[in-house]
Formats: sequence, structure tokens, C-alpha cells
Amino acid sequence: MTPRGIVRRPACTELASALPASLHPVLRRVYAARALAGPADLELGLDRLLPVGTLDGVEDAADLLLATHRRGGSVLVIGDFDADGATSTALVVRQLRRLGFPAVDYLVPDRFRYGYGLTPGIVELAAERRPALIVTVDNGVSSLEGVREARQRGIDVLVTDHHLPGRTLPDATCLVNPNAAGNSFASKSLAGVGVAFYVVAALTRRMRDAAGAAANPADLLDLVALGTVADVVPLDQNNRILVSQGLRRIRAGRCVPGIVALLAAAGRQAESITAQDLGFAVGPRLNAAGRLEDMSVGIECLLTEDAAQARTIAARLSQLNADRKELQARMQQEALEQLDARLVEFETAMPAGVCVYDPGWHQGVIGLVASRVKDRLHRPVVAFAPGDPGWVKGSARSVPGVNVRDVLEAVSTRHPQLIERFGGHAMAAGMTLRQDDVAAFERAFADEVARWVDEDTLSGRLHTDGELEPGEFTVDTAVALAEGGPWGSGFPEPTFDGRFHVIDSRIVGSRHLKLRLRAGSGETADAIAFRYLDDPAAPAIRAQDRVEAVFRPAIDDYSGTRRLQLVTEWVGPADRS
Repeated sequence: MTPRGIVRRPACTELASALPASLHPVLRRVYAARALAGPADLELGLDRLLPVGTLDGVEDAADLLLATHRRGGSVLVIGDFDADGATSTALVVRQLRRLGFPAVDYLVPDRFRYGYGLTPGIVELAAERRPALIVTVDNGVSSLEGVREARQRGIDVLVTDHHLPGRTLPDATCLVNPNAAGNSFASKSLAGVGVAFYVVAALTRRMRDAAGAAANPADLLDLVALGTVADVVPLDQNNRILVSQGLRRIRAGRCVPGIVALLAAAGRQAESITAQDLGFAVGPRLNAAGRLEDMSVGIECLLTEDAAQARTIAARLSQLNADRKELQARMQQEALEQLDARLVEFETAMPAGVCVYDPGWHQGVIGLVASRVKDRLHRPVVAFAPGDPGWVKGSARSVPGVNVRDVLEAVSTRHPQLIERFGGHAMAAGMTLRQDDVAAFERAFADEVARWVDEDTLSGRLHTDGELEPGEFTVDTAVALAEGGPWGSGFPEPTFDGRFHVIDSRIVGSRHLKLRLRAGSGETADAIAFRYLDDPAAPAIRAQDRVEAVFRPAIDDYSGTRRLQLVTEWVGPADRS
């Protein structure tokens, strides 16, 4: 990927001067370039968490759950088939069982048979278990028909969700969603697992006398951290508190056996993990179950108390993840070849929004394909795969500045018969439409995206925290930045740019570029460009070349000795314009 420019994030000098003097100087500069109101935003203790009762609807949700408990009713949790949905499901099931609910079970839709959310088909399946209450987690806000079907069958429905709602809300017994119209909760960025955590925290407070300290919902913050990071929601202060506290518990060994097993399967040590480990090592393994098989495999990994069973399930999830990678690589290559073949059709310029489709693609992987193609093209992308006969499922991924869910809503408004259903977030969404309408949708999608963007939005510019100064190419710098997190969406991990002399260059693992670099200050460091050869247009980089790089300082302890390693986001010839 070749960016058209590097943009350095501006630092707020007033914020920098107000930050503690004890901070590492690089970390001080980084924080000064983040969306912080002041030093208090760096305080990540649980006492800084937004109060449970301020999330509209949680007290009504607690009332409903408590009433179900008192009459001995059974609860069925309906989850989603991604990591956020899996952690949300495990969290609610675990906490309700700890609180003494007599019958708690879960059900995750088969995405290939029932689709997303609480559909009428899922309600029919759920009704066979005779629940008194259905609790949706990480879904439900768009399930108007399913909620209606459940209520008609005499089943109460508690919807807990964080997805952006449509114009009409479901007629649930109770609904908790920080993004629902009129909800005054100060953070709109909670993941589904964050919403679920607030709900069970409100319930636990009501049942405290009976539950005792053993049912402290804070014990489940490991699940909250995993789901929040894996769902790539913006890490505002409230989410950073949830993630930070969850990471502390994982590092201390106070987490569910499944997370320990998943970390071990990924070659990570629990005592030193970061948010990036959850996002890039654990989350994909959980997601692989929902993408290729059945998310109940992932949920069982998070529910079991047996360490040996957790390791067995984690091994299965790792294999599914390897299968997913292989499938994704093939589909991604086919998508790029498809676009190359269509360059003539695009004539002078590629559309602002792009769609790709192949009847042989797997719908569980199209979101990842859309994401990778989006990264290559720097514009919103929708990837489609076959659904039910005559229908296709689409997964959209967007770029900053384009709210893809709002784009879909605008397309649906302008072309009422084009999209059967859709839902999602600003950066990711899903939809269903007729196979014969794919071409018409692509034109409508590209036209609507064009109304949102300018050339700068589609430029693929990389944002950095400037250059490292002499003496800052050290392990201490990498440690300070790692400990300064959690980093993630909305609170980006620090990256830097610089020009270097290449001392040595070689290919490792058939796809990755390993470099030895010398900075202008004379300091040297190893660097790695993962998947460098995946881009056929990537220029050859040889010893003695001058290169420019965007990178993040990391620690390489592979040989048993801690060394600085620069992990590149982009590297290319230094003489580019």
C-alpha cells in the first residue's frame, strides 16, 4: 500500500504541559496528540467508570430480570456470531448462573440458515425451550419482526444492543442501547459486551444481599475487555477503563480458562498481554467459529471452568482460524483480480465506493475481504456472497469520514426496493438484497459514498506522531508506549515516521520483509514489514537503499533477549513525491 502522504497529528501544547512530569517524553508527546480533555482522562480506575445507573434502561432491565428470577422463570440468551456476541453471551450466562437463576441457557443463530439477530425463525426455535425471558446481546435493535413474534408467544424480551437503530425500535419488554434516540448515556461507544456488563451490574446491585461478593460483575471484565477490543469500537475513556481493568485481571491470572487457553494457542503470555494481543490473536480465533462453523464452540470456550477442556476447544478454534486465513487469502486475491479486470469499466477513476461479488464466496469471510480491499483502495467496500436462493449477503467496511450505515440508510431511502434489510455501525455494516440487484446497488452505493467524500478522504494518508528523536530508539520507549495503552480505535496506537538507510534486507516466512535500518542520528534498529509481498506493486528494497517508513516501536524477545523492533505500517523509497 502506497500512501499519498503522511500527516503528523498535531499536539496540544497546553495538554502536554498539564501532563505529569513523570511520563516518558515520547508518551507525553503522544498523549498530547490524542483526544483527551485533560490529565484526568488518563485515570483508568473503576471509580472513574460512568455510573451504572446512568445508562438509560438498565434499571428497567434489572427489574425485568429480577422478576423473572423471583418467579423461577427460565432465561434464554440470544447472542451474535462474532467475538463481541460470544463474550456478551458468556458474560450474561455466567453472571445469571452465579446469581442463582434456576435455568439459564443460550442460543446463537446459525448465520447461514437464520441470518443475523432475533428473527422469527430463531424465535420459533427458541420457543421449543419454553423460556420466560429472551435476552438479546449484541443484537436485537433491528429485530422488529422477531421481537413481535416472541411477544405474541407470551415471551418477554430484553434487548441489549449497541448497534445504531433504525427509525423504529422493536416493541421489546425492555430495551437497553446507548445509541437509541433519547438515551442520555455519556458514552455512545460501548460494545455489546459493555452494554451487557452494565445490565448485569445493575441486576447484581439489586441482588447484592443474596448474591454476596462472589458474584461481583467486575470479575468478568476480562470478557468485557476481549469483546470491546475485538469489536473495534472507539476507545473513549469509559471503554479504556473497561479494557484496562480487564487486562489487569488477565495479567494477574484472574480470568476465565478459555482466555488463558486462547492466548497460549496464539503463543502469547497472559502476564504481559496488551489490547493488541486481544485484537489480533484472541479475537480472530473466536470469530473463526462464527465465520466458518458455529459460535457455540467459542462460547463454550469462554464458559468452561475446566482448563483441559478450554485447551482442547482453543486448539479447535486455532484450526478454524487457520482454515479461515486460507479461505480469506483466496477470496481476497479473487476480489483484487476482479477489480483489476474492471479497471477499463471504471474508465478514468475508480468509484468512491466499490462492490465485489463472487457466487463461490463464503459469507462468513466477506467482511474480512471487504476490510482488506478497503485498506488497499482507501475507500468503502462491500463484499457479497450468496445467501438464500436468489439473495446475497453483503458486508461493508468503511474509511474514516464515511458512516457506512448512514450511507446504506440513504441508499434505502432513495431506492426503497433495493435493500431488503441492513444494520451496523459507522465503520462496518451488513445487508441482504436480491442477487439481480447487485449491479444496481453498486451504482447507488458509489453515488451515495461520493456525496460523503472528497479527495482527502480517499487519499490513504497515514497519520503519525512525528519522528523519534535521537536517543529514543530504545526498548524503554517501546515499553513506555505499550504500558501507556490500551490503544485502539479512537485512541490510536502510536506510530512514527522517519527516513532510514537500509543496512540489510531479506524475506522471511515467504511474505514478510525483514530490515536492518540506520536512522539519521546513527542509531540502528531491526524492522519488520508483515505481509509485504502480498502487494504485487510493492517495490523491492535492498541494502544501501534510502527508505521512508511509518512504524510503531515494539519489543522483540524471540531470541530470549529483549530488543527494539520497528513494526512498519508502510515502507517505501525515500525519494517518492
